[in-house]
Amino acid sequence: MFRQVASRLLTRPTTTYSAAASATTRRLFATEVVADTTSGDEAFVEAWKKVVPNIDPPKTPSQYMHPRPPTPSTLPTKLTVNFVLPYASELSKKEVDMVIVPATTGQMGILPGHVPTIAELKPGLLSVHEGNEIKKYFISSGFAFIHPNSYADILAVEAVPLDRVDPAQVQKGLSEFTQKLSSATTDLEKAEAQIGVDVHSALNFALTG
Repeated sequence: MFRQVASRLLTRPTTTYSAAASATTRRLFATEVVADTTSGDEAFVEAWKKVVPNIDPPKTPSQYMHPRPPTPSTLPTKLTVNFVLPYASELSKKEVDMVIVPATTGQMGILPGHVPTIAELKPGLLSVHEGNEIKKYFISSGFAFIHPNSYADILAVEAVPLDRVDPAQVQKGLSEFTQKLSSATTDLEKAEAQIGVDVHSALNFALTG
């Protein structure tokens, strides 16, 4: 039975599409979609006033979010970066030459014109390159969102400029967590100690490597 089904699947004729047809079926990037949010907001406000007339309606994302610029037809010379933390914004619409992020798959360089990508970040060194100036941060974790219009949004849980990290404290912490890992008796203790070893090892590598 399986051979008969497989035979029918493998012998089905394939449909060919012209270049024009394939272009019409291509899914647009978010920056290429023109959305009219005004009518949606107005309808929401009217419905809100009917239900709760004594309370001002809440703001919707379209009222405070700005659309991305369209994807340029030529390769830009700069990469626009937003680097934010839960409590602060390190970089806002900063035009730079390159950013290198510590992705879980390895160090990843982001240049203008980079393909759209979502990368999970691990503890490690994030460097921002602008001409001859390089600003380095140590980040704990997060995500990097690379958009098709040479914009990159980097979201980190924690970040600190590398020049503010004390190498002596890093070595001390690495030694302490290594000892805790060797003497841990429960799974929780082992997990906590392993996290400490991994973070301090990454810090040590960022400082010495």
